[in-house]
Amino acid sequence: QVQLVESGGGLVQPGGSLRLSCAASGISFSTYTMGWSRQAPGKQRELVATITTGGSTNYADSLEGRVTISRDNPKNTVYLQMNSLKPEDTAVYYCHANLRIWPNKWEYWGQGTRVTVSS
Repeated sequence: QVQLVESGGGLVQPGGSLRLSCAASGISFSTYTMGWSRQAPGKQRELVATITTGGSTNYADSLEGRVTISRDNPKNTVYLQMNSLKPEDTAVYYCHANLRIWPNKWEYWGQGTRVTVSS
């Protein structure tokens, strides 16, 4: 059974920082591209960041410079460090795992962790 369990969300003041964690089980973690997406109230889900098996990272333009994604393969965990948080960063943040071996694709999502940026 595949599980992605996010943690680290909460209430933070504007300008503050949070580090989200996502612990994976049931998959060969090191073979998956890992990522974070978010969904703000009333908005579509958007990709925040991804990190490949080789450690290459990609960030949404609106967040680049304020977030850092990293992974710890021995711990089967992916992290999202978020700095200089803004109220518009308020959202539920989801961890996901993706693997493509043509013609097959595997994709798993966590349940999400809520981040609220407010004074």
